[in-house]
Amino acid sequence: MDRRDFLRATATAFAALAASGARARGATGRPGAGGYGPLVEDPHGLLSLPRGFHYRVLSRLGDAMSDGGTVPDKADGMGCFTLTPDELVLVRNHELVPEDDGGGVLVEGFDHRDGKVLPGGTTHVVLDSRTLAVRRQFRSLAGTIRNCAGGATPWGSWLSCEEAPTGPGLRYGEGLARNHGWVFEVPAGATGPVPAEPLRSMGRFNHEAACVDPATGAVYLTEDRDDGVLYRFLPSEPGHLSAGGRLQAMAIEGLADTRNWSSRDMPVGESYQVRWIDLDGTDAPADDLRHRAAAAGAALLARGEGIHMGREEVFVCSTSGGVAGLGQVFRLAPGRGNDPDRVELFFESESEEQFNYGDNLTVAPDGQLIVCEDQYTEVVDNHLRGITRDGRAYALARLNLQTELAGACFSPDGRWLFVNVYAPTHTIAITGPWHHARLARPDEGRI
Repeated sequence: MDRRDFLRATATAFAALAASGARARGATGRPGAGGYGPLVEDPHGLLSLPRGFHYRVLSRLGDAMSDGGTVPDKADGMGCFTLTPDELVLVRNHELVPEDDGGGVLVEGFDHRDGKVLPGGTTHVVLDSRTLAVRRQFRSLAGTIRNCAGGATPWGSWLSCEEAPTGPGLRYGEGLARNHGWVFEVPAGATGPVPAEPLRSMGRFNHEAACVDPATGAVYLTEDRDDGVLYRFLPSEPGHLSAGGRLQAMAIEGLADTRNWSSRDMPVGESYQVRWIDLDGTDAPADDLRHRAAAAGAALLARGEGIHMGREEVFVCSTSGGVAGLGQVFRLAPGRGNDPDRVELFFESESEEQFNYGDNLTVAPDGQLIVCEDQYTEVVDNHLRGITRDGRAYALARLNLQTELAGACFSPDGRWLFVNVYAPTHTIAITGPWHHARLARPDEGRI
């Protein structure tokens, strides 16, 4: 898919689609400020949705795959691509550590321990684009550690990010041959395991997610650390990340800390000018890239996790930022021509009912945000949260298992929302009357 097709697909309006699958019955919850109305209890005990919405489970932990393996656990970040006119493919991360089961014997990958290829990596799920029947599933990347999130590229590949700046002698690193904490590129059109070559120029750190600006080819990268920063990678050849490039960190004019922990230094809706700081030593064997970036003036973010490219802006989820420590969402507008980049705090949660530890994030075709909650408190109660164009949060779904939702992404035509249940792995497709959302008028919003 070229950039023009990519932009056309992501700008497609929602269409309603009735589909078979589990149906929600029995009213619970309460209406939010926007969205699709109250959630109704799922009789199957998996996912509560608004009335009129349905889901189906496409893939589960332990399902037989077409390559002889089984579906691994800890499904996390995910991207959806058009593979052929009648096929979609989901490229799905598995956030596995060396001790985990990789779903069978793996014969090739980036690294190994005790003679065994490491289980972290990706699987492909190829779907009939009309019925969503699974046509085939297979392992596509192996030998990595804690492939948390990532991002889809306009040229048809998935960037799978290791949240594991480890190596020999470090945590998870006993017996390893190589350092970890890299980004790996996996083509959507892969038919089996791909060569696991790290994109070293994109830096070694506690990677979380990535997104690409199709207008420039720049890649934006988040870092899941309390004292992390936001990175930008400028490729030497846009669309060819293995050719190298420059890694930079975001600095905000007049603001060194976006977290609002000690005081509300960054008000919601106030726009700030951005500049970018070139970084060196990006292979960072000491895992100190964020410290050196901050010392050079980069702004701190609290656990940067989900990131997604909207129409012409980047949305970034900070899991534990804000006065209440419940999460923030930033909006970064890349400058065009001679205009500078600008950033604003788009949303900050004030209560658990609004938003509680957002993680993976996607932008819906109508401009709303869909955020996966990732909180593990005494009572785990994670939701898919919608955020309207004028910054109001509402519940889109509630997971009835004691785990998190991850990897939310839309089909290119906007009809299906795909999402993962982290553990035990379930990959789910959601559909419903998307066009019936109660949204702010276009002139009321900031997007």
